[in-house]
Amino acid sequence: MLRLIVVLAACYGLLVLIVYFMQSRMLYLPDLPGRTLTATPTDVGLDYEDVSIESADGVTLHGWFVSGPSSRVLLFFHGNAGNISHRLESIRQFESLGLSVLIIDYRGYGQSEGRATEKGIYRDADAAWRHLVEDRGIAATDIVVFGRSLGASVAARLAGRHQPLALIVESSFTSVPDIAQDLYPWLPARWLSRLSHATRDYVRDVRCPVLVVHSRDDEIIPFHHGEAIFAAANEPRTLLGIRGTHNDGFLQDERAYVGGLRAFLTRLSAPALSH
Repeated sequence: MLRLIVVLAACYGLLVLIVYFMQSRMLYLPDLPGRTLTATPTDVGLDYEDVSIESADGVTLHGWFVSGPSSRVLLFFHGNAGNISHRLESIRQFESLGLSVLIIDYRGYGQSEGRATEKGIYRDADAAWRHLVEDRGIAATDIVVFGRSLGASVAARLAGRHQPLALIVESSFTSVPDIAQDLYPWLPARWLSRLSHATRDYVRDVRCPVLVVHSRDDEIIPFHHGEAIFAAANEPRTLLGIRGTHNDGFLQDERAYVGGLRAFLTRLSAPALSH
C-alpha cells in the first residue's frame, strides 16, 4: 500500500511539473488545425489587403484589412488556435454591419514571425493599434476593439490603454488561473499558472462602452465567466447572452448574435452605420 501511495504521489508530482513547464504550449495552439492559410476573404466575397506590421520588438506580423462602407474599423483579436483564415465567417458578419476589419495573426501564428508569449501577444496588439492610428490615420474614436476567447484579454488590455469607440469581449474567461482551476479542479491550477490573460482585471480600466457576449451553452468557458467580466466592466455596459457552442455560437445563434451587435453599435455616439 505504501509503495502504491508513493508511486501515485510521484505520478501526480510529475504531472504538476509537466503542467507548470508546458502551459504555454497548452494555451497557445497555432498548429491546431495549422499555420497554413486555407482561404482568404475573397472566398466569402470580400476584397482585402494583405498587411505587414512590425511590433516594437521587431517581429513582423501578418494580417488582412477588409474595407467596409463606413469609417468605423473593427480591430479583431482571435482565439488561441488556428489563424486568420479560420475567421472568415466572422469577418463576413462584421463587414455586413458596415465595419471595416483589421485582423492579425499573433506572433507564431499563421504567417506571422516569432513564437507566442503573453507579453509578445500584447506587443502585437499595440502594433496593430499603431498601424490603424498612425499608418492609416484612423481616429481612435472610430475603432471598435474586438476579442474572442483568448483574444478578449488582448482586446480588453488594449482598450484600457487607449480610448477606442467601444470594446467587444466575446466567449472570454476571467483569467487563465480561473479557467485552469475550472478545467483541472484536481490540480493546484491557480498556484501553477504562469500566464495571466486577466480579462476581468483589464476590463476595469476600460472607459468606453463595453459589450460582453457569451453563450449560455459554452462547454469550454462557462457562462459565469462572462457574467463576472460584465460585472467588472464600467458603464455603459451590455451583456448579450447567446446559445451554441464555444467555437460556433456566433454562427449557431447568428440572428441573435448579429442583431445584438447591431443594436450595440447603433447606440454608440459616433455616426450611425450604413446597412
